[in-house]
Amino acid sequence: MLKRNFWNVEVEINESATAEWYLTSEPWGCDCDDCKNFLELCKCNELPEAIHAILKELNIAPEKATYVCEIMPKDNGHLYQFSYRLVGRILNEDTAKSTVEDWGEVRCCHEPYPYGAPGFPTPHFDLEFWVTLPWVLEEKE
Repeated sequence: MLKRNFWNVEVEINESATAEWYLTSEPWGCDCDDCKNFLELCKCNELPEAIHAILKELNIAPEKATYVCEIMPKDNGHLYQFSYRLVGRILNEDTAKSTVEDWGEVRCCHEPYPYGAPGFPTPHFDLEFWVTLPWVLEEKE
């Protein structure tokens, strides 16, 4: 297990087990317009650079999120919540909290529901983001 610090949250990650699971996983499978928009943003490299950098280090394709939800429209886009599951554990869980950045919010947490990650190895935790993203599809149906 490799020790990492994600926005002041200390974690241990089994990078090889995480990468192995994502290698055989499918992209997020919902075909609603909100999720199609998220997947298009991933394809066009439109997620914040800080998120791209972490996912690249972990060998996770952005479109392979284990949870995606458009929370609400905002004046400057759409607020999305999306997560990526990692094999490992949070070391400072008692003091871990979400962190607000100029591009959005991030936290490490335990979400027991499998969402898009059925059969994911244990122990695991989720890297969860809240980001306002643009609408890039032609029109919202």
